[in-house]
Amino acid sequence: MTETIDNPILNSPYGQPDRYYEIGTNGPTGEIKVGRRPSESFVPIAISKKGQPQQTLDLDATGERREKNTLINDIRRDVATWRRGAQYPGVTPISRKLLQHWADEDRENRVIFAQREAAETAVFLTEVAGRTHGYADWRKRLEPENAAHNAGLPRAALKMATGSGKTVVMAMLIAWQTLNKAQSPRDVRFTNRFLVVAPGITIRDRLRVLLPEEAENYYDMRDLIPADLNGGLDHARIVITNYHAFQLKDAKEIKGVAKNTRLLLKGDRKVDVFKETPQAMVSRVLRDLGSDKQQILVINDEAHHCYVDRPLPAGEKADKEAEAANEDARVWFRGLQEIAKNVGIKQIFDLSATPFYLSGSGYNEGYIFPWTVSDFSLMDAIESGIVKVPRTPVDDDADHELVTYLRLWDFVGEHLPKRAAKNEVNDWLPPPELEGALRSLHRSYEKAFSYWQGDLEGYGEPPPVFIVVCPNTVVSKLVYDWIAGEQVAADDEIIAHKPGNLALLSNVVDGQPLARPRTILIDSAQLESGEGMKDDFKRAAGAELAAFKGEYRRRNPGADADKITDDELLREVMNTVGKKGKLGEQVRCVVSVSMLTEGWDANTVTHILGLRAFRSQLLCEQVVGRGLRRRSYATNEAGYFEAEYANVYGIPFQFISSDKPVRDPAPPKPVQQVAALEGREHLRITFPKLTGYRVELPDDDIWLDLKDAPFFEIGPNSVPRWVEMQGVIGAGERERGESRDYRPQEVAFALAKRILDTQFNTVDDKRPWLFPRLTAMCRAWIGQKVQIADGYRLNYLMTITEAQVEAAEQVWNAITRQVGNRRERLRPMINRFDPQGSTGDVDFDTRKATVPTERSEVSHVTLDGKDGNTWEQLLASELELNMNVEAYVKNDHLGFTIPYVHKGRTHSYLPDFLVRLRRLAGEDFDRTLIVEVSGSQKSPGPTIAKATTARDSWCAAVNNHGGFGRWGYSEMTNPLEFKSRLAEAIRLLYDDAPIIGDPDLLDFDDDVRSARGA
Repeated sequence: MTETIDNPILNSPYGQPDRYYEIGTNGPTGEIKVGRRPSESFVPIAISKKGQPQQTLDLDATGERREKNTLINDIRRDVATWRRGAQYPGVTPISRKLLQHWADEDRENRVIFAQREAAETAVFLTEVAGRTHGYADWRKRLEPENAAHNAGLPRAALKMATGSGKTVVMAMLIAWQTLNKAQSPRDVRFTNRFLVVAPGITIRDRLRVLLPEEAENYYDMRDLIPADLNGGLDHARIVITNYHAFQLKDAKEIKGVAKNTRLLLKGDRKVDVFKETPQAMVSRVLRDLGSDKQQILVINDEAHHCYVDRPLPAGEKADKEAEAANEDARVWFRGLQEIAKNVGIKQIFDLSATPFYLSGSGYNEGYIFPWTVSDFSLMDAIESGIVKVPRTPVDDDADHELVTYLRLWDFVGEHLPKRAAKNEVNDWLPPPELEGALRSLHRSYEKAFSYWQGDLEGYGEPPPVFIVVCPNTVVSKLVYDWIAGEQVAADDEIIAHKPGNLALLSNVVDGQPLARPRTILIDSAQLESGEGMKDDFKRAAGAELAAFKGEYRRRNPGADADKITDDELLREVMNTVGKKGKLGEQVRCVVSVSMLTEGWDANTVTHILGLRAFRSQLLCEQVVGRGLRRRSYATNEAGYFEAEYANVYGIPFQFISSDKPVRDPAPPKPVQQVAALEGREHLRITFPKLTGYRVELPDDDIWLDLKDAPFFEIGPNSVPRWVEMQGVIGAGERERGESRDYRPQEVAFALAKRILDTQFNTVDDKRPWLFPRLTAMCRAWIGQKVQIADGYRLNYLMTITEAQVEAAEQVWNAITRQVGNRRERLRPMINRFDPQGSTGDVDFDTRKATVPTERSEVSHVTLDGKDGNTWEQLLASELELNMNVEAYVKNDHLGFTIPYVHKGRTHSYLPDFLVRLRRLAGEDFDRTLIVEVSGSQKSPGPTIAKATTARDSWCAAVNNHGGFGRWGYSEMTNPLEFKSRLAEAIRLLYDDAPIIGDPDLLDFDDDVRSARGA
């Protein structure tokens, strides 16, 4: 029996892909390679003659060969080296803070690696390449390419598979530039003026998430900026437009004037005085950026639409579609040229899943833009699980060599109309191969629909979506009527409604049209231009437009549906397919002209039928990309996404096919929405958000006590001193390590500076006078507590950062251990830009086991672990029953974290529950208990550091603040004692007993606290 590839997902979405399937002559072989998949492109070559088998990867109708992208692979290696250790040498402090924030593994809302890599590449090229020792100046490789292809415009393309989050990267780039400009206004590498250009109004409108003032902006929704830098985004000035805005507009005076009259008025003048000048166009597009002379940064979305075409070879002619694409590309590119000429462009970042030249551009279709600097390919995305896996037909029993439903156009293309018929087409019959494909894919759709009905519909999930991509409006109308049904008219009157041929997609049921159409007809090219749909198309879609107007009236009582144009209505339906509570929520099928617009992000697509010619992998990927967005982003216990699939007919996308069958996955578990419930606001729990703690130590109170301090060992258990390398044959090499010797005083200086910077200095409070004292203490610690094995040196503390951090921690512990009476010393460092969180903000989907709640504003308790967590469930039951508990919440997507330090690095600890107690008589503040359920299915970690920080630092600091009530911390370690331990913890919190923090760090209401035994 042939071995199967059970799971295409090999990598976590959050880390660099380190495994990939080998690609053989028929696709992935099933053999897993270790390392990063090299970036490679598919370059068109002449198709071999019949009987001459190709020795390279057979890409069927596209006849392409593979070619490695050396520039991308070279830059990728440098970026990976630079990224190692997360120190990011050579960048500004602001950039380093952002990069480390994006790479933080402890975040709840993690940035996927595809997004990090694209942003890191942009930062690396701007701040590091050619500026930091050891890294080549890759910009010099880009300059000649931009001179040859882009008339010198400074472009760099970031290639990211559809569905991998290009918009998040745009937000990261804007934040990086803006925050650096705010910090260093004179640094010419940065700007706070941005122009974002989209290929159509759908994407333009969707990109409003890049505006910081928007309620659902990506900076907040995706937690892209450390809270203490958030205010810097106020400096950003952003214009988002579609490239059509670069077209020169007619003056108001000439609108409506006949063409011949206009020509007479123009006379012999070369310049049309009735059109705006290029300078006026630039001023119009950029008016919201103000009059600042600073250069702007341009971000092109779907940038494969922006290029300079070149003359075709003699005898060749571009078809109408290619020529239209070339003209649009000229408008886009010339607009950028005028902006560069009149205002100045600092950098252009192109984002696209397919940054390739198109057919008719004068270049081979599929030739990758030579200014592309990073690549997270579709195969990378599939193997990391961040997109659906497209499945294509690989075999059938038809009596010919071709796979019919894979190569559908070869069988039906010549039988489909190229233009409108003179007479109306009645009772159209699709070619048998097309009908067979439609019915076959519908049978597959029935399975997906049945699963949705049984497992997902009850959770309010939208149905699966089937899309058909047609070559022109004539074919799309015929296919639409065949699928969805049509009106039967006689003497200009509708006498009946004929049902469609695919039952689940028919808009006619029991002889009557449905109030909410299941299938819609879209001309995406017309909708995206913003210039409106043609009248013939409106007539073709008249029935569905009428139905959606009725639905619009029902959803919006009192609204005037007649004021919303047909274009706006259909665009709203298309843009909301698969979105809960929206007009297009219940759409099951989209019949589209062209390929649907890029940016159409329905994540419910499960089936695609391509009914047009596909002559390159570029076109294949663009169409398949419409179905690649995942429905769920919940990870499994291993931290990986579960595989999701889209079945694709008619698109010869054999790069994805395998020579091994792929086993159908088990249906995913239903998703449960966990959210704050309306009407439970009285159960709300609020909490402070801390970035750290501040110990107020008088200068004359610090001294060093090494009596009980542990020894610090430098020896063979640390980092190797040298490394020997040897190949299978040939000479070996020994790398001998750091040759310089460091004196103890140099090491003491380094340790003292680290302690001063981390423990004493703040933005508003510098204490340089402590440095000599700290240096003397560090010198004493080195002399008395550092043990060095024979042959080893103090270099270890200067060359290994983590070792230096650990050493500084040990000195600090010895300094602070005997400080004496430290009351009125510990204070919280409240997040300036996000000081307080609340249970009212919780709203997320999960596939974890859940338990409904009564005494919580949040609807459910999510249980960690593969099959839930009985310990957490047991504690939740106790909290529901305990009469002293006013409200509680499981700390999942709540945003409550406790910062702590382990091995010199700041981490975030997420305890399990927050419990608000009933108020005592006469008290006007809340008491809140932090509860950790230890053991069971918890992953190992620095548990002592977490618990000690939570109780002795976090609770003490917050209690001293006085503005957030009283807080305590308790661990539950034995489920048999949960009830008694909970009762004891509640009693201690009411008594202000030691669970509220280290007594020596507390200063609140001192007399009362002391009287109660704290």
